[in-house]
Amino acid sequence: MNTDSPNTRHDDFRCIENALARAEELCRDRNLRLTELRRQVFVLIWQTRKPIGAYALMEQLQANSDREQVAPPTIYRAIDFLIQHGLVHKIHSLNAHYGCPNPLREHHDALFICSICGHTVEVPNNSIQHAIKLSANQHEFQVEQQMLEISGRCHNCIQPENSIKDIMALEHAAHG
Repeated sequence: MNTDSPNTRHDDFRCIENALARAEELCRDRNLRLTELRRQVFVLIWQTRKPIGAYALMEQLQANSDREQVAPPTIYRAIDFLIQHGLVHKIHSLNAHYGCPNPLREHHDALFICSICGHTVEVPNNSIQHAIKLSANQHEFQVEQQMLEISGRCHNCIQPENSIKDIMALEHAAHG
């Protein structure tokens, strides 16, 4: 989702607008319904710009609309639709979801996830993909889904000017 380098400005509105246009195009081409709820969940996932869980989505959805409380199964069905059609990734290690910047291509990527601030970057990785295919072939195993989740610290969280006190404050904020 966030593919900017540390030195570029990011236009959130344009990013979300482009992601929604790609989602609408994909649904139109595949004769799928991007219902209003699915659209709202999709946009909320993109607006957070970092992994977000289903219950946080449910709270934001409730806060941003005048609709009745949405039941967890309804949110999960919307998320499952978005995952099934490659519009959103599930980050299993966090039990969270993240918008896919390239839903029209096959995914054999790595997600770099900052364990302090949650910044996430999807990175294509052909060498790891090749190694997994080779190993799968050697073990007569067919890979059906592949997404590596790699946690660490992003460029902002490892900057030398960030003191231990600042990093501790960021960690506390990220983990509640």
